[in-house]
Amino acid sequence: MLWPQAPRRPAVQAKVAEAPAAIPRQYLALAAMTEQAGPVAQGARAREENERLGFAGGAVPAARPFHALAQAGEDHARALQCLTQAIYYEAATEPESGQRAVAQVVLNRVRHPAFAKTVCGVVYQRFDASVCQFSFVCDGSLARRPVASLWNRARRIAAGALAGAVERSVGTATHYHADYVFPGWAPHLAKLARIGAHIFYRWPGVWGLPPAFTGRYAGGEHVPAFDPASVTAAARPEIDYPPIAALPERRAANDLGGRMDPAKGWTLSIPDPPRDGGALGRMLAAQERGKDEVGERTGTVALAAGDHAMGEGQP
Repeated sequence: MLWPQAPRRPAVQAKVAEAPAAIPRQYLALAAMTEQAGPVAQGARAREENERLGFAGGAVPAARPFHALAQAGEDHARALQCLTQAIYYEAATEPESGQRAVAQVVLNRVRHPAFAKTVCGVVYQRFDASVCQFSFVCDGSLARRPVASLWNRARRIAAGALAGAVERSVGTATHYHADYVFPGWAPHLAKLARIGAHIFYRWPGVWGLPPAFTGRYAGGEHVPAFDPASVTAAARPEIDYPPIAALPERRAANDLGGRMDPAKGWTLSIPDPPRDGGALGRMLAAQERGKDEVGERTGTVALAAGDHAMGEGQP
């Protein structure tokens, strides 16, 4: 089953219902940009670009608490499941503040006109397109069995967010990405916060401020049915150890030694410790004495056994 700890329910074959997004004309191009695949930069270059991009000035207004879901019922159970999945698969090893921030982004999207109007609808938005809104939906991560302790923590944080807990540090953020990528939309959004390995953004201008969050929760939570053949388990990463020559030298600057290269015929010049003194000498002497005593006992036992055998053979 692709959704761990979910109650058994009949498969839902319908797609996630999404009403047409109400996007102002001046934001159409930017909204389309955020749905494009592929970062502009990755790795070390991405980290440099992320450091170069400054944070938005001014205070970060906090989002309103989310109280649209009752604490019981099918909608709440499914919303809790979807939000837990987003927190777990996007930020299982992040600090709790980072996990709360991911939950906040999902709930901010529910209330923003540009996104679906249910929790599961936001999480699985564009699940059948070439680019998912949350990568874990499309990259096979859902086929992995979650770690129980981390899943339970994610579920606790999701339940708190649905009960009205707010992560104030990310305000009205609706986007984030890992710090090892630099997407093309990043310079065009307002950079708000960095928590753990994630950087959080809101829409620029008034569309990213609290008055713009006019979307109303629609209800009718459901998870789309997947064809199991189309979702394969994500491969576990393999550790690629670099060759020894590629490893940095870890020694003091004034160290005149270094790593020995046996291929050049070098040998250790450190003499063996003396055997005739100190603790090592006493230990070796005791070992030698032990061998002698064992040998003597063995010889005595063998001799006695021989004498006994000879005695039995006499008439």
